[in-house]
Amino acid sequence: TEYFNFDSLNIPPTHPARDMQDTYWLSNNDLLRTHTSPSETRSMQKYGAPLKICTPGRCFRNEDTDACHETTFFQIEGMVVDENIFINNVIYVMKGMLEEVFQTKVDVRLRPGFFPFVEPGFELDCSCLICGGKGCPTCKNTGWLELCPCGMTHPKVLEEGKVDRSKYTGFAFGLGLTRLAMMKYKIDDIRILNSGDLRFLNEFNNY
Repeated sequence: TEYFNFDSLNIPPTHPARDMQDTYWLSNNDLLRTHTSPSETRSMQKYGAPLKICTPGRCFRNEDTDACHETTFFQIEGMVVDENIFINNVIYVMKGMLEEVFQTKVDVRLRPGFFPFVEPGFELDCSCLICGGKGCPTCKNTGWLELCPCGMTHPKVLEEGKVDRSKYTGFAFGLGLTRLAMMKYKIDDIRILNSGDLRFLNEFNNY
């Protein structure tokens, strides 16, 4: 619903993500989920705090496709709400998770980023494992691949989740599973994953 996808996440009515350019709206005024973040409010309302969740799911956005953007993709939402949660918890969890997935040391960086549901908010980038940080079409020749927005849960989102913001803080991230697979298996074009090309799928018989 519009409430869980936007309103409960402190996304104002004037935010461009609500426009037809980005969101697939349905005739009954519901929509195809644009991110997995609605699970945050749903989980807080259902389970309260303290809380730790990890929720994967499919997302849809009406946007132009290229080597690292697709109209349908998979994300995984992570959230921790508890007492004494800080930014260093975000960095520790994200770096540890990526190194487990890739089975190698990874370089990560945080860039300031604005997302209405976190404050402060960051973009977490990972050094491109396809080109080794030298620059390629997948990372837009920057040497870095944007993997996930993250940050400290906005107090208004805690309120919508019926959580006591004077007692609890939290962090959240939305990790693109499709991009994660691209990096792990050195796939240079995200569109291949939805192509249904059996020649491509056969490459994974050894995994």
